[in-house]
Amino acid sequence: MLRKTFSTLVRKNSATLQSSLLLSSISKRCRFSSTSSDPILSSFDAILLGVYKDGSLTDTTAEVIPKDLQQTIKEKLRFSDAKGKLGETRLFYGLGGENFPKKIAVVNLGVDKNADEEEFEVLERARKAASIGVRSLREVGAKNIGVDVMIHEHGTAEGATLGLYRFDGLKSAKNQKSPVSIEPIGSLSTKELSWNTGLIYASAQNHARTLAETPANHMTPTVFVESAVSLLQDIPNVEIRVHDKEWVAEKGMGSFLSVAKGSDEPLKFLEIHYNGGEKESKPLALIGKGVTFDSGGISIKPSAKMAEMKADMSGGAVVVSALFGIAKLGFPINVIVSIPLCENMPSGRATKPGDVVKAMNGKSIEVDNTDAEGRLILADALYYTSSTYQPHSLIDVATLTGAMYVALGEIYSGVFTNSNKLWEQLSQAGRTANDPFWRMPLDDSYSRALKKSTVADLVNVGDRGGGACTAAIFLKEFVSGLTEDDMDESDEFEKPLNALDADDESKIRYAHIDMAGSMQTTQDSGYDVKGMTGRPTRSIIEFARIISESKLTEHL
Repeated sequence: MLRKTFSTLVRKNSATLQSSLLLSSISKRCRFSSTSSDPILSSFDAILLGVYKDGSLTDTTAEVIPKDLQQTIKEKLRFSDAKGKLGETRLFYGLGGENFPKKIAVVNLGVDKNADEEEFEVLERARKAASIGVRSLREVGAKNIGVDVMIHEHGTAEGATLGLYRFDGLKSAKNQKSPVSIEPIGSLSTKELSWNTGLIYASAQNHARTLAETPANHMTPTVFVESAVSLLQDIPNVEIRVHDKEWVAEKGMGSFLSVAKGSDEPLKFLEIHYNGGEKESKPLALIGKGVTFDSGGISIKPSAKMAEMKADMSGGAVVVSALFGIAKLGFPINVIVSIPLCENMPSGRATKPGDVVKAMNGKSIEVDNTDAEGRLILADALYYTSSTYQPHSLIDVATLTGAMYVALGEIYSGVFTNSNKLWEQLSQAGRTANDPFWRMPLDDSYSRALKKSTVADLVNVGDRGGGACTAAIFLKEFVSGLTEDDMDESDEFEKPLNALDADDESKIRYAHIDMAGSMQTTQDSGYDVKGMTGRPTRSIIEFARIISESKLTEHL
């Protein structure tokens, strides 16, 4: 059962109730049905079929599509001058007679080379084809689509679910689109990654998309907490603890408090426990930045694109959504999620540049720039989580620096880590999910710029160069048990400074993921939907699957 422990009662006023109803409405519109049995094709108003370059159907649909119809489709494709490129789609109407769906979309999978590909390549072909195909059917009014599972059930379900996502719950009724449901046609003999796992991975990312896309007046710290409770309340082995300002002050989280001071919205510290593993086994810890709106504080941002700062809580959205996926899939591990939630606003109460605050671990911080607030709230969350629960691995996810967007753009999320093994597992997960990571240096040399203050232990910003690296090394200062002594200078050409040996069991494996660039996309095709991305939710779920299957927790 879900146990909810509240430091204070969450009071629902009309604004938060409206926002909760909005999230509920959007959530319903983003869920897709599935079935384990072969559906009756006549029950659909449209079907999506996968074909190879030569026009032959996949084995999964060849079993349920009549031979004469298969031949008709092949001829139609030949006369339509199809090139056979991945994602190329053709729409046909009325080919199957009265008892057959009126709309048929045929999407090309390219050359049949499944046996010669690695799984991540098969997954990606399935994702792309399914997402393009279902979107083409939605454009012609399809509401209930039967989807050929094609070459990989998981990838097909992911692509279709992600591709059909849209955020229109705040529009008037006449401008909202009807939801589209999908069900699988056929099945493959694989098992770890199936149609159902694909639905869960993609639905988790869609939930993160919705949280990040929701405007800040509808997504306050209080509403974020309410949405998390609603999302997780029926899932076994999940416990939610919501802490208030008094609890945060009692813990000595002065760094977190300093950011929230300028806003009238009450801060929240959201803590979620998933107990899927053995009681005594160390947990995986996930920490997400939860700034529900970032004006920059007294160091106020330019007005251009400030509206995008509604998504400065994307890290929090990712980790709560990933926890949803991990718990729904029942991975046999323990997970702790911590999300410090607040707004960063200018006011007469706001922290001023030059103020000195004290973090939970006792270090004093000179706030040189109030727009470098994410690292301030994460500092206390990192120390609290690492010192209290002593996880085997700790990963924070944050839209932390504009420097990361400059370095990597929209494609990669940057990873700073002290562990080669952790990097390998994250990299593998990102590759499988096609939500990739790029390793960046976590080097103590960057800390020199943070120790220039004459009045405090640290300053919250460094020099202009290497901004993302400086932010990462600032965060490392607050992970309990990690010090400059962690640096391993051996084999420098094989690994960056501070990388721990894979068998070093005495240290927390730490990774900071800066996804300031990948938080949104300008693309609107396939399973990319223009706007907030919800990345890297699926990669985090896949990482949890990797460590649960490797039984990593037994020797950490």
